[in-house]
Amino acid sequence: MRPYLTPDHIAFRDQVRDFAEEFIAPVARELDEESRFPWDNVKRMADRGYLGVPVPEELGGLGRDYLSYILTVEELAKVDASHAITVSAHTTLGTSPILSFGTPEQKERFVPPLASGSVLGGFGLTEPGAGSDSGGTRTRAVREDGGYRLEGSKIFITHAGVGEIFTVTAVTDPERGARGISSFVVCKPTVDPEEARRVGVGHRDDLPFIEGVRSGKKEDKMGWRASDTRELLLDDAFVPEGHLLGEEGAGFINFMKTLDAGRIGVAALSVGLAEGAFDTAIRFVRDREQFGRSVWSFQQVQFRLADMATRIQAGRHLTYHAATLMDAGVSFSREAAMAKLFCSELAMDATMDAIQLMGGVGYTNEFPVERMMRDAKICEIGEGTNEIQRMVIARHLMAELVEGVEMDSPPFRDA
Repeated sequence: MRPYLTPDHIAFRDQVRDFAEEFIAPVARELDEESRFPWDNVKRMADRGYLGVPVPEELGGLGRDYLSYILTVEELAKVDASHAITVSAHTTLGTSPILSFGTPEQKERFVPPLASGSVLGGFGLTEPGAGSDSGGTRTRAVREDGGYRLEGSKIFITHAGVGEIFTVTAVTDPERGARGISSFVVCKPTVDPEEARRVGVGHRDDLPFIEGVRSGKKEDKMGWRASDTRELLLDDAFVPEGHLLGEEGAGFINFMKTLDAGRIGVAALSVGLAEGAFDTAIRFVRDREQFGRSVWSFQQVQFRLADMATRIQAGRHLTYHAATLMDAGVSFSREAAMAKLFCSELAMDATMDAIQLMGGVGYTNEFPVERMMRDAKICEIGEGTNEIQRMVIARHLMAELVEGVEMDSPPFRDA
């Protein structure tokens, strides 16, 4: 897709596409029905480097740009969103905070196991009373000799059960509000040690597991059912001082930067869902007959598909543009929010349109569009609800009006 993708990008994208069709498509329905984590495919993705696409090679990753990672998420989501969010949550939320804000020692200790897919990572921000209001964190971190004592809980945490390395927020200075929130690296054993041993990834005996860090019950979700989502409990957990991530009091700011990048990932996942639904619907109407003629021959069907295709293309542009800005090292917060907002609503609309075009059969699990519709809804909620995205965009618009700041020009690539 000019002007964003080089031939190398396209070759890598096609590689991920082939993998998804060969290994994910045959099992996606079964995994969704059983709400079963895809350990075998996690192993396959780890072997191919998909769990460390944008991580430098010297730290165990593929050393590719962020756009390559976005293409990975998009292609996986075309077939199954649960696999896509497994890669996305692990990479953007689990690994990138350590890579971006960690000390050299923290990076050397924690990033290679994550980038190689040896273990899975997660991100602990959301709490029962702190969802959209992430500054309302109640988890406490009280300084003690040699470290901090953490007490609290995080909810709706991807990989809270299967994962072993997490970055979490906790209040170190209640008097300073959001500027009194710090972040920490904590480790706990996976809840699936047998599966981890069977496939050869998911557990490391040499990690510094912290007593009092554990997972709660597994959530029974409407969508992303093959993804592991649980509560992450911090019960009188002593965290060594060397596990403080960044400076004390910088946790909120650093996690907001992490979420900016994560929103591009959700946008890519959403575009992938929309593409998967579109591809299924257009093939169906091509082969389906009603009233003695091809369903494709009806003008209203053609118009609906044309609208879907146009919005998908627009979503790709927004998403690739935000990723390209990030790769160029320039401001991308507004563009990430725009991409997440537009593409998540696109995913919901496209999956609903696909079901409508396919009629009753689209409402059954004979085709994947009903699963895609269930998977799409959370994209409007996770990584900041779409109401929050509109607030972020509006704040940037007002800053531009008051301060005279102009939009960043897209650093286009030659294809």
